Amino acid sequence: MYHKILVPVSFDDDAKISAALDVARALSAPEAEITLLHVMEHIPAYAMHYMPLDLSEATREGLMAELARFAAQVPNGHGVLVEGHAGRTILDYAEEHGKDCIIIASHRPGMADYLLGSTAAQVVRHAACAVMVVR
Repeated sequence: MYHKILVPVSFDDDAKISAALDVARALSAPEAEITLLHVMEHIPAYAMHYMPLDLSEATREGLMAELARFAAQVPNGHGVLVEGHAGRTILDYAEEHGKDCIIIASHRPGMADYLLGSTAAQVVRHAACAVMVVR
């Protein structure tokens, strides 16, 4: 049983989020803390000039609402939204917050990423804690 579980969330497939949360519930100790983490990639400076000024804030609000909706489905769940490179940021967050398990979804691989998605592969290879991959 794990006590500090991190579930990185990508909103491109709700079924994978639900599957990852099912695994988190199954592997969590009764008092476990389950953190749903979404990483927003940095917007290049040249692209920011073409975006409405309030788009970033509206996007953040929408993502936080979705994180809260999913976090409500697990005991002691909460959502966190951070900016950075997905793979590196997940690893850094897990280490900084003493997570003992990461549960990450992976898409079906294509030829470019034969076994795992690139973010999942980076997390599996470099995490200092247990990692469960959900397909």
